[in-house]
Amino acid sequence: MRVLPIIGFLFVFLSCKQEPKQLTAQQIIDKTIETAGGEKYDAATIHFTFRDTKYSSHRKNGNYELTRTSTDSLGETRDVLTNSGFERFANGTKLILADSTATKYANSVNSVHYFVQLPFGLNDPAVNKELVGEAEINGKKYYEIKVTFSEEGGGTDYEDEYMYWINQDDFMMDYFAYKFYTDKGGIRFRKAFNPRMVNGIRFVDYENYKLEPWQSVDLKTVDELFEAGKLELLSEIKTEDISVEILGNN
Repeated sequence: MRVLPIIGFLFVFLSCKQEPKQLTAQQIIDKTIETAGGEKYDAATIHFTFRDTKYSSHRKNGNYELTRTSTDSLGETRDVLTNSGFERFANGTKLILADSTATKYANSVNSVHYFVQLPFGLNDPAVNKELVGEAEINGKKYYEIKVTFSEEGGGTDYEDEYMYWINQDDFMMDYFAYKFYTDKGGIRFRKAFNPRMVNGIRFVDYENYKLEPWQSVDLKTVDELFEAGKLELLSEIKTEDISVEILGNN
């Protein structure tokens, strides 16, 4: 008869045992950034080539300088985006630009650096993150993180929406999708391939897919459409000639 109280105690103990605490969207993104390079992003000079154009980023102590340099028959054009604003130089001479033109060029420069250095930018102050579910893609389990942007600090395309699929085992960002509204709008889905670490920072290339019609599609379902073969491959997006210099503390 003494066995019954022991069994009862074990039953209560096991029933009260808590399930592992679910990670929040912020914790998942923090782990994803740390896995991809962490603090190295914010103290590095990075050079790369994208679509035959040279780019560089220099970050240190919260300050940044993002550049784009292209050359044609007229010479060299260099765009520079910093904490202070945007400037364009033609063969070393600074050009005077209308505000709308400067904003357009600045957004273009920032966009390339943003995508190449993902997931680093996902902790910017204007980023709103939400864990909206879990999914399985090609037999692997993923967290689904929805990202929107605040109007203040979110840029001219702050209404765009993003969905990131973060691998639950290694916290790698293997897929993402976004819905945009400029230039007639659309949805893009990207599958990462060719991952490599360069001096401690992770870079990938992407298969770039589109979906038509897109207006009524929930981004959360795009992975299912991808697995069902409903997306059209548009292009491969490759980052080349990457070099990374990690800066000291001084």
